[in-house]
Amino acid sequence: MSDKIPTPHIKASKGDIAESVLMPGDPLRAKFIAENYLSDVKCFNEVRGMLGFTGTYKGKRVSVMGSGMGMPSVGIYSYELYNFYDVENIIRIGSAGALQDHVSVRDIVIAMGACTDSNYGFQYELGGLFAPIASYELLSKAVETAKEMPIKMHIGNICSSDGFYTDKKFAEKWRNMGVLAVEMEAAALYMNAARSKKNALCIVTISDHVFKGESLTSEEREKGFGDMVTLALATVLK
Repeated sequence: MSDKIPTPHIKASKGDIAESVLMPGDPLRAKFIAENYLSDVKCFNEVRGMLGFTGTYKGKRVSVMGSGMGMPSVGIYSYELYNFYDVENIIRIGSAGALQDHVSVRDIVIAMGACTDSNYGFQYELGGLFAPIASYELLSKAVETAKEMPIKMHIGNICSSDGFYTDKKFAEKWRNMGVLAVEMEAAALYMNAARSKKNALCIVTISDHVFKGESLTSEEREKGFGDMVTLALATVLK
């Protein structure tokens, strides 16, 4: 752990954050998870409104913190968690838009890899394109856990895009490569984990379908996102 804490973006002290962190994009969702799934909850961060909490889940210490939207935002927070607070595991939990016909709203996608149109990886000066992938340890635990749950699950590649409002021609190209869904954060998280020699996984719930025009209602989002949170927490326990 670096002695440079608190960081510019996280006010936590040494020991405030657990070794495993769930990261939804929305800080208010982090608050909801902390209040409804964890016990003995303590807030460790409010800087810039990016809420972070630590509590216990079935006896295990777990933290949950918002990441914000996009790769620059999750890049900052995951870097500081890995390199300043000795966090070992980060599981991103969020929403994604389906690209493939066999992937439907409410389905859960476990991201084995994360393609991207971002230049985030150029900071490493690799002279080539890095393939961001999940940590196998977390991936295998999540898949094993998901098989025991009454959910529809897909495992494969997703795309982390810098753009939210993009032309369908963009989505069609990724769709043609077999990419399951599109979101905005996983690739940066996977790169930070690789560089920090830590573990990362992205689990997303399909909230809409890019080509079919389907989307979840607010009530359906509540249940679907609940399954995803339960899966992530069960993965941490294994």
